Amino acid sequence: MAVINTGLLTKGLRSEFFNRLENTPAHFTELATRIVSNSDSETYRWLGTVPKMREWGTGRLAKGLRTESYSVENLKYESTLEVDRDEIADDQTGQIRVRIGELAQRAATHKDYLIAQLLNSGTSAGFTSYDGATFFSNAHVSGQSGSQDNDVTSAAAAPGDPTTAEFKTALRQAIATMMTFADDQGEPLPIGAGGFVCVVPPTMFFSALEAINATVVDNTTNVLSGAAKVVAMPWLTDASAWYLLKTDGVVRPFIFQDREPVEFNALAEDSEESFKREKLLFGVRARYRIAYGYWQYAVRTDFV
Repeated sequence: MAVINTGLLTKGLRSEFFNRLENTPAHFTELATRIVSNSDSETYRWLGTVPKMREWGTGRLAKGLRTESYSVENLKYESTLEVDRDEIADDQTGQIRVRIGELAQRAATHKDYLIAQLLNSGTSAGFTSYDGATFFSNAHVSGQSGSQDNDVTSAAAAPGDPTTAEFKTALRQAIATMMTFADDQGEPLPIGAGGFVCVVPPTMFFSALEAINATVVDNTTNVLSGAAKVVAMPWLTDASAWYLLKTDGVVRPFIFQDREPVEFNALAEDSEESFKREKLLFGVRARYRIAYGYWQYAVRTDFV
């Protein structure tokens, strides 16, 4: 059986696919730290372990890795188009190329979709951070940090459609909350006032944009102008919740565990599938995983 056809059709479609893949905007590169994976799973023991600088004194004081561990297994993903051979023969308008382009867009935004699912499930049992608590929780404890909360509420007359002023208030609260988090040694995390991204459902997009970009809100100078970037994700299911993420740290709120990159293959003109059923198959395959990273760099706000 021919696995990859090297004829002009498949070469052209492969070029179309990767051009579209590379030029489709995606947010996961900003929201997730990329970790190259060399096995079927990876174990992370380095989250929350770096000691602060100290005076030399009598010599070095080495601190090892903490007991928390976080294992992430890679998953395999695919998407396949079946095209009738006659459709190829009769295609005078490039409709097959359009479908291949859409396949590339789906592949390019799949990691964003996975991040949205982790955000949606971040308060649910089983969706835990490296410390054993749910990713968004009021009971995050690690070492000497004390109990910490990255799942907060903010007032809104219409929770699914906050006003610009209400979103501004919620953003100030979320930033202040994140900047008070401590590490496992009880020391404040080095969280500067930058690298913030507001991930919102589409219904909040314009309220968030106005709250961040307007120079004046409710006749008051907007001190938060330009403080964050706004990203709308259509896959978010809770219309009253949004997420403040910090993306300029070495470890970000999510981990992109990259095992095998996206491949574009085909069972095309000379394949057994084409001979028996007159069907041509064009498919995408990849192995990776999107997982939780630092919960300290993510704050969920629920409007109530």
